[in-house]
Amino acid sequence: MEAIGQFLPLILIFAIMYFLLIRPQQKKVKEHQAMVDAIRRGDQVVTQGGLIGKVVKVKDDNEIEVELGEGVKVRVVQSTIAQVVTKTEPAANS
Repeated sequence: MEAIGQFLPLILIFAIMYFLLIRPQQKKVKEHQAMVDAIRRGDQVVTQGGLIGKVVKVKDDNEIEVELGEGVKVRVVQSTIAQVVTKTEPAANS
């Protein structure tokens, strides 16, 4: 019984760290992944490097093509998108 009493503070510290640090980080990662998966052509995005551009093409191999300026296109790894500034509406199915 005394052994459980000695480990109780350690267990409580782990539980507090889980709820304050680990769970919020996992939630943030899931939200980022959902945002990245929802990127479409025409969206304006910000990369982790701070570049702002418009998505020209979404490729299958975890890569997108972003137009930074008139005629300036770069290939970007999809997971390095930090933020979607403006979203385009999906095309109506008619």
